[in-house]
Amino acid sequence: MRVVLLNQYFPPDTSATAKMAQTVADALSQQHEVTVLCGRPSYDPTERRRWRLWQSERSGNLRVVRVGSTTYSRFQMKWRVLNYLTYTALVVPAALFVSCDVVLAMTDPPFEGIVGAIVARLKRKPYAYNIRDLYPDMALAGSIIQPGFLSRIWEPLHRWALARATRVIVLGEDMRARIVSKGVDGSRVVVARDGAELRTGAQVTQLDPEVIRAIRGDFRFVVLHAGNLGFYGAWDTLLEAAQALQNDGIGLVFVGEGAERKRLEAAAAGMHNVRFLDFFPASKVPSVLAAPDAHVITIKDGLEGVVVPSKMYGILAAGKPIVAVAPASTDAVALGAKQGFSYGVAPGDAAGLAALLRRLSGAPEEAARLRDAAKAAAPRYDRVAELRKFVQILEEARQA
Repeated sequence: MRVVLLNQYFPPDTSATAKMAQTVADALSQQHEVTVLCGRPSYDPTERRRWRLWQSERSGNLRVVRVGSTTYSRFQMKWRVLNYLTYTALVVPAALFVSCDVVLAMTDPPFEGIVGAIVARLKRKPYAYNIRDLYPDMALAGSIIQPGFLSRIWEPLHRWALARATRVIVLGEDMRARIVSKGVDGSRVVVARDGAELRTGAQVTQLDPEVIRAIRGDFRFVVLHAGNLGFYGAWDTLLEAAQALQNDGIGLVFVGEGAERKRLEAAAAGMHNVRFLDFFPASKVPSVLAAPDAHVITIKDGLEGVVVPSKMYGILAAGKPIVAVAPASTDAVALGAKQGFSYGVAPGDAAGLAALLRRLSGAPEEAARLRDAAKAAAPRYDRVAELRKFVQILEEARQA
């Protein structure tokens, strides 16, 4: 099978979608010919590329074609749009010259799903759409765009792309429900989770005591949010609960960056049980996951199925409980309740969250039960198995 994969970011870009695009491309190229059509590196890249209209790299069954898009920093949002537009203008004609049996699109730029549908239609090939972030829903919720002309055009075009797709590949059941609610045939919407790498025996990474000490500090019980501090979280609920727990020896630690960090740091000023740390190197992620007594996953009301935090699987693989401050329909709450590895608290219920954390901090047997449930659940979300499923979905899409 010959696959064309469309995603603007690909290593040496360092975005999450770049890394996932490489993971998917590597899995597919074990058995199939894969051509990745991406842009010049621009997302905090580890190295740059000179401008050329296009340039090609090959390794075995994997070919990477980089079109000559602009490379403005991701922090220059207005200019970053030019990256999107130049990539799109160059990638569509480039795709027409690549032989393939199926077209696969991800979600960078945010309208890549529409681009993929256009390419597939022009080439008269089956189309698979892997939704990493759901747009324009996410752009509207994050006030990246305001309701108006753009959103009125974008949403119908996106629904057209969804209808055109032979398979829509989503990250969880909550996202699947959101897509089906847009009128898409549920038989074409399939779940392939990101999963986590399960380490055993000699693969087990030695933990770094300095990282663990930096996160735990002097707190008796530590709750950690590790990841982007963007618009999607019920952050005020977390801080209100922390305010009520200042005399309980329970610490709330944030590891990461994001648009909301400065506001949250200001709101938490004077709260001795709330701390903010920068991201640790990737090699230290196992130590970060192992450090707390429980991890927080948070999604505010209205964003269920729009944001699917895939960090859940790494937390389970580390054998740690989850406190999900999120709507009941999100996977972190629904799966956690079913499999026993998490407790759910509604966004806005700061008192309920504080009560839950007090109970967990004083109930070692209950915490141990949650840890055991997390370890038991982790093998269900093995990354290797999920990638096999992804490849099978593409193979089925080709035949559909």
